[in-house]
Amino acid sequence: MFDTLQDRLATTFKSLRGKGRLTEADIDATAREIRIALLEADVALPVVRSFIAAVKERARGADVSAALNPAQQVVKIVNEELVAILGGETRRLRFAKQAPTVIMLAGLQGAGKTTLAGKLGRWLKEQGTTPLLVAADLQRPNAVNQLQIVGAQAGVAVYAPEPGNGTGDPVAVARASIEHARQTLHDVVIVDTAGRLGIDAALMQQAADIRDAVRPDETLFVIDAMVGQDAVNTALAFQDGVGFDGVVLSKLDGDARGGAALSVAQVTGRPVMFASNGEALTEFDVFHPDRMASRILGMGDMLTLIEQAEKTFDAEQAQQAADKLRGSGTSFTLDDFLQQMQAVRKMGSLSKIFGMLPGMGEMKEQIAGIDEREVDRLQAIIQSMTPAERAEPKIIDGSRRQRISRGSGTTVQQVNQLVDRFFEARTMMTQFANGGGLPGMPGMPGVGGGKRAKAKQQAKKGRAKRGSGNPAKRAEQAKAAASQPPASAGADSPFGQPTEPRSAQVPDDFELPKQLRDLI
Repeated sequence: MFDTLQDRLATTFKSLRGKGRLTEADIDATAREIRIALLEADVALPVVRSFIAAVKERARGADVSAALNPAQQVVKIVNEELVAILGGETRRLRFAKQAPTVIMLAGLQGAGKTTLAGKLGRWLKEQGTTPLLVAADLQRPNAVNQLQIVGAQAGVAVYAPEPGNGTGDPVAVARASIEHARQTLHDVVIVDTAGRLGIDAALMQQAADIRDAVRPDETLFVIDAMVGQDAVNTALAFQDGVGFDGVVLSKLDGDARGGAALSVAQVTGRPVMFASNGEALTEFDVFHPDRMASRILGMGDMLTLIEQAEKTFDAEQAQQAADKLRGSGTSFTLDDFLQQMQAVRKMGSLSKIFGMLPGMGEMKEQIAGIDEREVDRLQAIIQSMTPAERAEPKIIDGSRRQRISRGSGTTVQQVNQLVDRFFEARTMMTQFANGGGLPGMPGMPGVGGGKRAKAKQQAKKGRAKRGSGNPAKRAEQAKAAASQPPASAGADSPFGQPTEPRSAQVPDDFELPKQLRDLI
């Protein structure tokens, strides 16, 4: 969603690199580019004005003028201001002192309230609570049925005494749900209210009546992050008509410009509390302003990535895999390799995972071109192997590869690629597990420079041994070399004494231990 904004900001900051100091013209030009980037991202104009004013004022301060790297200071300022307009600090849910805690969802039709109710219920269940979803949207066709399906998928109970489809009293359903939650020992109640295609008096009155009936501890305004400038007007109308405590952004995985996410918190004064960035019920989490600002500036989101990894990876299995990689690493099999790939797959799509890594902003096209079905193909290939082949891939010869390719519906070339990729990955992971560096990178611990570096060194030695291109001068050099002794003092000995040529040195000349003598 923030790709366009990210690209424009990256281009702007790139022009500042290498400058020893920033002039007034540099600051004005940078502010102008940032303003254009924000406006193109559909950020509300009042938000853009206040943001640019704050950036320019701080950029002219003493911290930037006295900095060794003014460009980095400007990036820091922009990052801090982005965090501020996104809400500042992470806002957590407030739970009632006496159960149940009541959470009311409000918003326009199509914003994704019903699906988000299931996501929020599932998330709260993971936090150790027992939520109850309440079907108070009795106007939209099949809204009650949809909430029941979503609740079943999330493993959360649903209270739906009315069939909906235009029948029933939503205020009475919402009021009765509180007593039902007390009787069934549910400590959190999530009320899904009706939406409309536009803002009207009936919608506001119904939402206000439900609010008065259940007295929610938290009223969350669900807004479609793809709406753009209209999001601000809608949010202000709901704030005046119903009031809300926090904002939930849905459809953050869309391809719109994302101005709503950067505008709503600043304009309404209410923080963004949750964000939904996909269709799956698991793609929902707490909104962190500092992490979102880091993503917008192309600096990745390692904390979220680590949290997702901790949720997905089994600590015992990860430790077993690490133990297998220590030493030679030969006990790490294709079964372990498949298990690791499946765990990564549970974290989400590969493009989202790579997008959270720092510095990946310049590889958007490659990340977008990742084939998510590749993991399925690798899994089919590995599962078409026998247990012996998965345990020792070196026994997979030509006939075995043909059988595996037929069994997995792939080509022999794809089987070859998997086997080669496995050996390369095992070598690299083994080196990391043993405290080494990356293979083929000069300067890393325990690693040589690779074939290319060795070839360069040999070529350099060859050039050093060659004589002059002038025949007469080359003859003089040869004559001078012939007149020198075979071994110059200090050439082979640290004590400056002539030594015998190395070819004359044999193991018997040294008093070596038997083990070393056998090796020589």
